[in-house]
Amino acid sequence: MAQKVQFVETVLRDANQSLIATRLPFDKFAPMLETIDKAGFYAAECWGGATFDVCLRYLNEDPWERLRKIRAAMPNTKLQMLLRGQNVLGYSHYPDDFVKLFVAKAVENGIDVIRIFDALNDVNNLKVAMEATVKAGAIASGTISYTTSPVHTHASYVKMVKELKEMGASTICIKDMAGIMGPQEAYDMVSAIKDAVDLPIDLHTHSTTGLAFMTYLKAVEAGVDIIDTAISPFSGGTSQPATETLAYALRQLGYEVNLNDDCLVEMSNYFKGVRDEFVADGTMMPKSMATDTQCLTYQVPGGMLSNLLSQLKQMNALDRFEEALAETPKVRKDMGYPPLVTPTSQMVGVQAVRNVLDGERYKTVSKEIRAYCRGEYGRTPAPIDPEIQKQILGDEKPIEGRYADTLKPVVEDTRKKLGDLAKTDEDVLSYIAFPNLAEKYLQERKAKEENVATYTIVEA
Repeated sequence: MAQKVQFVETVLRDANQSLIATRLPFDKFAPMLETIDKAGFYAAECWGGATFDVCLRYLNEDPWERLRKIRAAMPNTKLQMLLRGQNVLGYSHYPDDFVKLFVAKAVENGIDVIRIFDALNDVNNLKVAMEATVKAGAIASGTISYTTSPVHTHASYVKMVKELKEMGASTICIKDMAGIMGPQEAYDMVSAIKDAVDLPIDLHTHSTTGLAFMTYLKAVEAGVDIIDTAISPFSGGTSQPATETLAYALRQLGYEVNLNDDCLVEMSNYFKGVRDEFVADGTMMPKSMATDTQCLTYQVPGGMLSNLLSQLKQMNALDRFEEALAETPKVRKDMGYPPLVTPTSQMVGVQAVRNVLDGERYKTVSKEIRAYCRGEYGRTPAPIDPEIQKQILGDEKPIEGRYADTLKPVVEDTRKKLGDLAKTDEDVLSYIAFPNLAEKYLQERKAKEENVATYTIVEA
């Protein structure tokens, strides 16, 4: 019997996040939801990551309402979200009561699969979210943030996978956010994990370095169960490889792919028009569609590269780009080799730029790097360079144990504070995650409702 390979379609979340900074409003993809639902995907990734922030900040949408509308239009396909462990959807750690309620409400509003990762691969930062996902009856996809360094070995990843299984993971995801995993690494790693645990494995990568198609083929050869792809108009560059191309190639190689080709053609034709609109208004830039092999040397994901460039541009220092790029792996080594994924990628990048422009390493340090050195982000893969930690913290002692244990519960106090501005638990959660953005949205909603009420009375 042919080996079956399943697909996660990413156009509703990671593909548009990678190519157009998550600026895809609901009404732009709504006409295609029914077709996506019939296509036969293992799951559609449609929520989490930056979607929550961007809905409130730029699209004037309620992220919860968006999820409910997707759920209503797609009753037959599992909906998947990306969750940053104890960071949930933000950039710092939240108290456990928030994490638990957020997960419960995400599932209640329509999420079936929660992919849970931590920027440092510290399982202590995954535990609460994993347990809450299992309790809510959803699929907990325990995730490895893939990177390479002297301390990241197959043995260390296999150890982590076994811990994730004990926490209740139903599937394992290997998340290669920078697209740096080569075909041989994929084959070896999938084989090692398959030998260690009897769980379905999902491989997620990006086309940034040009390796992704080869990497997926070797991963499938090693027995990977699920791969993440994007419908062709939103594929390539810093996004995922094309869904249709991989379906075609894998069938030709004798694998079972249960996707409906008519649906894929319909999706492709539709999203070509959507893509063209974002190209025309300058949101989709040629740079994000290019192959960039510098990631292989510096391990800098695509989004981090653009951040480095924009920081230097603001400071009229674009000529220092090569220096900042070369400084990045040095800062990463000093910080104990964190995988470069949100938020550690931004923190390491900002510090590298500061070191170069100051002409002195760690002369100025961001509050995030200080918090990182204090242990607020969790256990680092390797110890932080002790001299640099001392230079940054002085005599302050780093935190022992799990930082979230030091945080006070936040849900009830926020509920009281918001009063009738928050109508639901979802409103309270939005406010805790992004206070300024959510408050603005809730105030505008209230004003609109009051205007409608006044108008109705006058009409009557």
